[in-house]
Amino acid sequence: MIKRTCIFLLSILSSAAFIWAQPSIPKLLYGVAYYDEYMPYERLDKDVAMMKEAGINVVRIAESTWSTVEPQDGVYDFSHIDRVLNAMNKAGISVIVGTPTYAFPTWLARKHPDVLAITQQGQNRYGARQNMDISNKNFRFYAERVIRKILEHIKDHPAIIGYQVDNETKAYNTAGPEVQKLFVQYMKDKYKSLDTINKAFGLDYWSNRINNWDDFPSMVGTINASLSSEFAKFQRKLVTDYLAWQAGIVNEYKKPGQFVTQNFDLEWRGYSYGIQPDVDHFAAAKALDIAGVDIYHPTQDQLTGTEISLGGDLTRSMKGGKNYLVLETEAQGFPQWVPYPGQLRLQAFSHLASGANMVEYWHWHSIHNSAETYWKGLLSHDFEANPTYNEAKTIGKDFDRLSSHLINLKKTNQVAILFSNEALTAFQAFGFGWGSRGSYNDILRSFYDPLYRMNVGVDFIDPSTLNIEKYKLIFVPALYAAPDSLLERLNNYVKNGGHIVYTFKSGFSDENVKVRTAKQPGVINEACGIYYNQFTIPQNVALKDDPYKVGKQNNAVKTWMELITPTTAKVLAYYDHPVWGKYAAITQNRYGQGTATYIGCITSDSITKKIVQNEVQQAGLRGPDQQLAFPVITKSGTNEKGKVIHYYFNYSDINRSVKYPYKKGKELLNEKSVTQAAALTLEPWGVKIIEEE
Repeated sequence: MIKRTCIFLLSILSSAAFIWAQPSIPKLLYGVAYYDEYMPYERLDKDVAMMKEAGINVVRIAESTWSTVEPQDGVYDFSHIDRVLNAMNKAGISVIVGTPTYAFPTWLARKHPDVLAITQQGQNRYGARQNMDISNKNFRFYAERVIRKILEHIKDHPAIIGYQVDNETKAYNTAGPEVQKLFVQYMKDKYKSLDTINKAFGLDYWSNRINNWDDFPSMVGTINASLSSEFAKFQRKLVTDYLAWQAGIVNEYKKPGQFVTQNFDLEWRGYSYGIQPDVDHFAAAKALDIAGVDIYHPTQDQLTGTEISLGGDLTRSMKGGKNYLVLETEAQGFPQWVPYPGQLRLQAFSHLASGANMVEYWHWHSIHNSAETYWKGLLSHDFEANPTYNEAKTIGKDFDRLSSHLINLKKTNQVAILFSNEALTAFQAFGFGWGSRGSYNDILRSFYDPLYRMNVGVDFIDPSTLNIEKYKLIFVPALYAAPDSLLERLNNYVKNGGHIVYTFKSGFSDENVKVRTAKQPGVINEACGIYYNQFTIPQNVALKDDPYKVGKQNNAVKTWMELITPTTAKVLAYYDHPVWGKYAAITQNRYGQGTATYIGCITSDSITKKIVQNEVQQAGLRGPDQQLAFPVITKSGTNEKGKVIHYYFNYSDINRSVKYPYKKGKELLNEKSVTQAAALTLEPWGVKIIEEE
């Protein structure tokens, strides 16, 4: 009889109870996901031999295997897992085992159809992955049982170095009656009384007031953004608690030195793009030993490295700057992603430069049928060597040779971007008003991208981050919903010498998405030295006198504008318009020892770039690296030997020349000495790595 844990999320132990010291990763990991159960014919020995030739030293297995491991209720077959574990162990290849819970077997759907999530569109049908209700008591029972059966069987196997819990976990929009009951209990626990909820959420509007707990309506139909945002927060908590629950089970079986991780993903725009709306990454990562991420990005002529950098910076920040694992990234991927020669190497070392200790491709072999047939692996459908595989062999050799120099890179950044899941959800509820378009992540990317392109290292922080004072400059995109306490912390940050840059739509509502009654932007007026009480959609509006010298075509204001009146702030830009021309568009205020810049409109990329450059300059953060700019990207950190590592990347198809500005060192890839002020030639899609003496 298995040991059952509580099925209800609200009584799960706090995820904080599962925080462990991060296990040591002794060498750089270079790997692939491997699915023996998908193979059309027997070739395990051949695959292992080709992996060894490519320098693959880790594989991830089993996260897709529930129906193979448990073909019928209570009937188990571990042969696929066993044969791969044994083959990899014999070859000296380490294994990460995934819990197989992101896709469940047909017999479970037949026996307990309630496992399929009920969403706003009705109940899911069987077929796709991630179609379950992760809070469902029947799903939890069978998920726990299969996890325990697998772990009991494999826990002593010497090939295993760690475990991945679930796969790209989210709540999958589950919103059925049982989930609504859990939400009501969550609201009772958090707010205690209906009077508090009615007042905080403004539920008198359209007779939405709730006067009896039994009358609490489903959130599926709500028109109240405060309630829908709270429900989104609750759904993110389902994910946090679910991962903590799985990590707690795995922690009962794992051995000293083994780790628990999860492959978080980002918002998807056909590739990894921005903050995941459905997961509170900082909270969910607390249950893990090491944070992990899946990063997919354009290649060929569209390869910029931005998504590699953003995904890495976010994942590194989840655990307070600790190194992380790239559990999935593309080798070939979609047809449009087949890399040009040199790009696979460039991508692999770009991950390391952001602090990754592992680069793992999804996947080893291309699949011959079903949904992901044309998402190709390192090997194509013929399983033969190809140019991408041959390039991987050079990466594997260099990872092995340079592991002691490049592993556990420690990065110290002085610039941060403050993001907020609560602000994201609230902003998406309203955007820029009826009929207008806009995205929180688009606003965030409009600042992250120019920072990346001017080689400014960035951390991500969220409202739970305590030590914001260590940063000299913080960018705050569209902080639409936030408690007074956070805004007061940010005011104090400026007063004590920090530099902050706010965008429009910041400080507008409280944590319950209720608009503040004070002049906008509310609490941060104090530091920003401005106020406004009107806003509009710009029509034929520009910035007066082209203050950033970007030319007429790039000087227009688009989508949104706040009509700002300065109190103590200096105006950096006025609107150029016969009616709105008296109002400020961009301001900067000296407050205490620091400065607060407020951008009250959406500007062109050219203007945003100039603003970012000016802020970095004023914060005293321009250095040698900022003499370079995209397509030459440079990143740095300190290795375990205490030596500074400098990466130089050429994200273009022509040679680039760079003057090396730092102390004498050695270029690790070609093992040649480099003197200060030496000229470096970066080949198309090339990389150089210099270790200072």
